[in-house]
Amino acid sequence: MCCETNRRFLLLYASQKGQAQAIAEEICQQATERGFRADIHCISESDKYNLNREKDPVVIVTSTTGDGEPPDTAIKFVKEINDKTLPLDHYSHLRYGLLGLGDSEYTFFCNGGKLIDKRLRELGAEHFYETGLADDSVGLELVVDPWIAGLWAALSREFASRKEEPGQRDRTASLRGSIGCKIEHLTLEDLAAQNGVFSNSEGKAPAGPPVQASQPSLSRSVPPLSQSVLSVPALPPEYLEVEFQENVSQESSPVGECLPLGPEGPLVQVPVSRAVRLTRDDAVKTTLLLELDVSETTFSYQPGDAFNVTCPNDASEVDELLHLLGLSEKKEHLVCLKVKPGTKKKGADVPRYIPGRSSVNFILTWCLEIRTVPKKALLRSLVEYTADAEAKRRLQELCSKQGASDYNAFVRDASVCLLDLLRAFPACKPPLGLLIEHLPKLQARPYSAASSSLFQPGKMSFVFNVLEFPSHLGEKRRGVCTGFLAGQVLPLLQSTMKNQTPLRPKITISPRPVNAFHLPDDPSVPLLMVGPGTGIAPFVGFLQHREKLREDDQGSPFGETWLFFGCRSQAKDYLFREELQRFVENGTLTRLKVCFSRDPPAPAQPAAPKYVQDLLWLCWKDVARILLEERGCLYVCGDAKNMAKDVNDTLVNILIAERGCDKLGALKILAALRDEKRYLQDIWA
Repeated sequence: MCCETNRRFLLLYASQKGQAQAIAEEICQQATERGFRADIHCISESDKYNLNREKDPVVIVTSTTGDGEPPDTAIKFVKEINDKTLPLDHYSHLRYGLLGLGDSEYTFFCNGGKLIDKRLRELGAEHFYETGLADDSVGLELVVDPWIAGLWAALSREFASRKEEPGQRDRTASLRGSIGCKIEHLTLEDLAAQNGVFSNSEGKAPAGPPVQASQPSLSRSVPPLSQSVLSVPALPPEYLEVEFQENVSQESSPVGECLPLGPEGPLVQVPVSRAVRLTRDDAVKTTLLLELDVSETTFSYQPGDAFNVTCPNDASEVDELLHLLGLSEKKEHLVCLKVKPGTKKKGADVPRYIPGRSSVNFILTWCLEIRTVPKKALLRSLVEYTADAEAKRRLQELCSKQGASDYNAFVRDASVCLLDLLRAFPACKPPLGLLIEHLPKLQARPYSAASSSLFQPGKMSFVFNVLEFPSHLGEKRRGVCTGFLAGQVLPLLQSTMKNQTPLRPKITISPRPVNAFHLPDDPSVPLLMVGPGTGIAPFVGFLQHREKLREDDQGSPFGETWLFFGCRSQAKDYLFREELQRFVENGTLTRLKVCFSRDPPAPAQPAAPKYVQDLLWLCWKDVARILLEERGCLYVCGDAKNMAKDVNDTLVNILIAERGCDKLGALKILAALRDEKRYLQDIWA
């Protein structure tokens, strides 16, 4: 069979929240239209493919999670390719292209993809197409769309080269390799410009004030976009058939029984034994501490561990969705899902995260991420279910190449969700099956334990800010999980003030993968802990653990412990103030360094430190001594967008000052500390 009739390539995706999978499925769909055959699999499905014997080109799409880690679905794969016994030519037969997804607000941008890319090349694999690194902070599509557009020519060249004589193929490969070394990691601007994304100013905001009588919005466009000929993406093939069945019993199974197992273990329902507000009523943020009773379960944890909380979507938002979709009267009907016969979608299947015989209400409440920002593929599909001509046109604009600027401004940057779209376009009435096809799985939310089971047997505490933000129209919304938790424990908080004993609410939790954010096994190792705001949570667990160890083994040496903590106001949001003072007084905490970014400086200290990185710099000699001379461990927990980067920059300056090296030398020292698991981060955007 000639290459033109069997242009197969292996397509692997490693996804944490469904983003990489959706992109891989788009590649798969386009492949069929362009005469290729994509053999698509999740990278964890190692029983369905074999890289050791793979002869066809390989395309990999992978996201990044946590502190630059590969997604959970890729952990086993990464472990296997990192086997030090593998020969350096293990994958010399392999030719591949890789698309990495990440967020530049994190320190290790696209590190999941970079780790896989680097290791494959170390094992002899070669690129047939340059690596793409897409940045979610500015819009994945700026790199994803042109990368996919260029993939087909690269695959065609690759298949053409395979028909050449061996000698000619070697010369072609050599030439491609010399070019490839120059284009291997194109910047976002380079890759976009190469494919014409920035080739002209069309779609950009005008330099001066607008001359139109009206301003564009989510539901309304203005010239030149409203008068432009549009390049609209192909309509994604629908693949789910929905049948509604009346629920005679009108009963629902407990959530823990309905939802599938998490990747790390079963879901566990545990009661909330205590809820405390840690901030004053006039603080900028509301911070709550919840204590869970895990004594009747097999759930176990160490200080520094994170765990998942399974949460539902907001009930009022689900009810409004049901109303707008015309499904209010069918909310308790059972849903039977089947793959449509003859669908053109390759590998179509019923989502495994939707249990059989679920009600409409259950699916929208517990299974689908209804707050997710709609992708252009969903907007394109909604066009087909919109009766109004103007609304249809606007949806076409928002998913078109010409409307990229409007999509970013009014959809992505505004964090618009499905409910916002249906409000803005009331003539749009999509079927439930379409939403199940396009909305990702409702993800459990991770939280860090703020306690030690050695100090509090059978208990586990955690801390969170109740996230509040405006919708694109200015209405106040709460975070999906933090809003749910705050509502669940409201009776507990109110009863504390009234000296009542209410019923204890229950929440559903599950373990997360084993991480390295743990205390060193040797208690004599000194610790540096940096945790502003709720980033202090794991360090409370660390110190509780150390306190108990000191009580139980008073003859053993214990290393120094330094905590660098910051918040806005000493009076309003100084978290765990009394507990931290107790740690200092009993010797568990050697040094407590605090700063308050919004408090006016005292007259005697006009240049008082405002942020934790300022505290680190003031103590730079001790920081350098503990890290370099005493081989201590440094832990950083909290915001990735600013704090983690600023702390890292300060550490670079400390190392330059201490060692007299340049910036590159300081970065190499930090890299070595990370490799030795002595510089650890637990950060989030």
